[in-house]
Amino acid sequence: MRAAVLAAPGVLSIQEVADPPVGRRDVVVRVTGVGLCGTDFHIFEGHANYHTDRLGRPVPLATAPQILGHEIAGVIEARGSEVRDLSPGDSVVLDQGRNCLSAGAAVTCEYCASGDSHQCQTYAEHGITGLPGGLAEMIVLPAVNVVRRGNALPAEQAALTEPLACILHAHAAVQRASVAARYRLDGDGSHRVQTVLIAGAGPAGLLFLQHLRQVAGFSARLIVSEPNPARRALARGYGADAVIDPSASDLVEATLELTAGRGVEYLIDASGSAPLFRSIPGVIRKQATVLLYAHGQSGVDLGVLNNVQFREPTLVAPVGASGGFDADGRPSVYRQALALLESGRVDVSGIVTHRYRSLDEIPTAFSGPDRRAADYVKGVYAP
Repeated sequence: MRAAVLAAPGVLSIQEVADPPVGRRDVVVRVTGVGLCGTDFHIFEGHANYHTDRLGRPVPLATAPQILGHEIAGVIEARGSEVRDLSPGDSVVLDQGRNCLSAGAAVTCEYCASGDSHQCQTYAEHGITGLPGGLAEMIVLPAVNVVRRGNALPAEQAALTEPLACILHAHAAVQRASVAARYRLDGDGSHRVQTVLIAGAGPAGLLFLQHLRQVAGFSARLIVSEPNPARRALARGYGADAVIDPSASDLVEATLELTAGRGVEYLIDASGSAPLFRSIPGVIRKQATVLLYAHGQSGVDLGVLNNVQFREPTLVAPVGASGGFDADGRPSVYRQALALLESGRVDVSGIVTHRYRSLDEIPTAFSGPDRRAADYVKGVYAP
């Protein structure tokens, strides 16, 4: 089959690769949609490598080339001999993370048992930790990693099930942490979050925004900081009360002005930018909650943590889309995310701005000018 293979940072090409083996409990999925994620770009540029050996040391791409792509929708092409509840022709979305249930383990590890499958003792992830990802014609996964979907939702939007599932997992982590936090989204009186600041109106920030408004029912002040005018406009349309251009005004001053000097009780870092990280002590209220979602923050003097710590925030740093399993062994949080997309409660039609119809376009999608275009929010491979 053909696949987009990353052989070194910045070296991505379309190659013929061997078809992956199919086990008795596996399904073969023809890829119909793959979201291009910031994590993919970090790996492509050499800023991150999540494929590590047993001692935690990165495995070079020269040793183990990576097929990227972990936000995946597709159609079942074939199934292993033991698979009974999925059939060829079924439209599906994929949980790209292999865990105890993926392996058919008789006894689950403590992380899978508690619903934290993305911290599974033997966790491995397609498109990220060395296993082949979705930027290929086909992908093979255990059937329990595959969730059937309807055909009304376009594949290019269904592929965003994974990032939305990550937002659901992050929100659940904040809710767990809020039991001991001073301010809560559903708190009473002085303990209620009055203002949320989302830093970054990329795909994650816009999904957080919609989730807070449409799912969590947050009706108080919601501010979004974003330098790109097209993304600021999207944030307004999705329910932001105010938007800040951090390239034109000081983020701390603007935030304090909007909150009458109070600061925000809940900050979501969906940007991964160094300037935002340096601004955290100035924008948050003492004992606020800070959700560290985006990766990045390069070039930051760790001394900034002194002033962060001085304000005693509750720091929450989730990753992935853990959320437990349904009775059939499939990931419940993916089903929840898919239901939100299929019902229209979360709308990603405005988030998908660039589409690539052929694998041959993928190298340019990574290295070409699209990502720097004024209207770019998210690209999707949708053959």
